[in-house]
Amino acid sequence: MNNTDTLLHINNVTKLFGYGLLGLRKFRALNNVSLTMPIEPEILVIVGETGSGKSTLLKIILRMLVPDYGTVLYKGKNIFKMKSSEVRWYRQEVQAVFQDPFETFNPLRPVVDYLNDTLKYLLKVRNASERKTLIDQTLRFVGLSLEKVDGKRSNEFSGGELQRISIARALLSRPKLLLADEPVSMLDASLRVDILNILKDVKENLKTSIIYVTHDILTAYYVGDRIAVLYRGDLVELGPITKVYNEPLHPYTQLLLSSVLEPSLDIRKKVKPLKRSTIELKEFLLQGCKFAMRCPYATKKCYETPPPEIKINGRAVRCWLYAT
Repeated sequence: MNNTDTLLHINNVTKLFGYGLLGLRKFRALNNVSLTMPIEPEILVIVGETGSGKSTLLKIILRMLVPDYGTVLYKGKNIFKMKSSEVRWYRQEVQAVFQDPFETFNPLRPVVDYLNDTLKYLLKVRNASERKTLIDQTLRFVGLSLEKVDGKRSNEFSGGELQRISIARALLSRPKLLLADEPVSMLDASLRVDILNILKDVKENLKTSIIYVTHDILTAYYVGDRIAVLYRGDLVELGPITKVYNEPLHPYTQLLLSSVLEPSLDIRKKVKPLKRSTIELKEFLLQGCKFAMRCPYATKKCYETPPPEIKINGRAVRCWLYAT
């Protein structure tokens, strides 16, 4: 298959959704979003509140939704123009772990059946003994074993254990890209770090890149290398996570940071309280910056003209505050 110096290249991806009577009017759930992931393994965090477009972007990468505009290239191949053999290859290379592990498994089936099916039908591993060995090895990587899992159904596991099994299922094909959609949001706080540490191990030991989607900027800081901040379908800030966390540029990123307990008093002093609004659709339909209705720095230009992407010290931000 095609290899390039980039793993994933999302170029000006736009997704339209309908609203109003019969859904004939459209708004941009994603608006010209561009992201690139290198071949070298990294954890890219996509952060934003509900309605930011995070899940829509993941569904596009998984080929569950087709963008209205733009392209998604994986190792140089357009994922929506693949032949059937390439689609199978792509499904092996790109796997996903979802928010609710209890929805991943049918409570009437032993969970090991799902791992068996992945090996048998996706990877074409016909030998039952070989499948058992691979399943046990992968379960041990996430802190379990075939002996502990075999014959049990989903209701016999805790949420943390079941999420480990979900990760193991995704890792059976040795993917190069793992999409983790809010994987710890439904777990107790005491269990979250365990799952996040597994994701770190996946990157370091299996050399797998991860897109970690969350609304929680604290877990983002713990696990991520880079962070992309989405707001109402717009990518408003992108950069190394330590830089963004310690010195947020976009007012929305500042709002996200102000909503959590900050370890640094200096950061708290930088963050100004912002006006809040729940008028989601009106924000999606704004011609200029989607955050203008909530931003204390907004001017007439912010409402009328989309801000350009501005590069500052290895970061990208879309905000008129930084335009010269």
